[in-house]
Amino acid sequence: MQKEELRIDKELDIRGEVCPFTFVKSKLVLEKMEIGETLRVLIDYEPSAHNVPKSMRDEGQEVLAVNRIDSNQWEIIIRKKK
Repeated sequence: MQKEELRIDKELDIRGEVCPFTFVKSKLVLEKMEIGETLRVLIDYEPSAHNVPKSMRDEGQEVLAVNRIDSNQWEIIIRKKK
């Protein structure tokens, strides 16, 4: 069985930003998206790889994945739920 290809509706590259700005900027972009759309956030600040997904879940959003791209870069995939 093949893994379903995940459709990314919008990408936000905020490498170079630190907490809490990574969450705030991600949240602002997500607020402008439609329910069910998917946002890919690129970050390079390790605490954000933990804090952004936690904060998004606390806000009621669905975190589909947190993937380490290389030694200091991550992608966070979020589906807007509300």
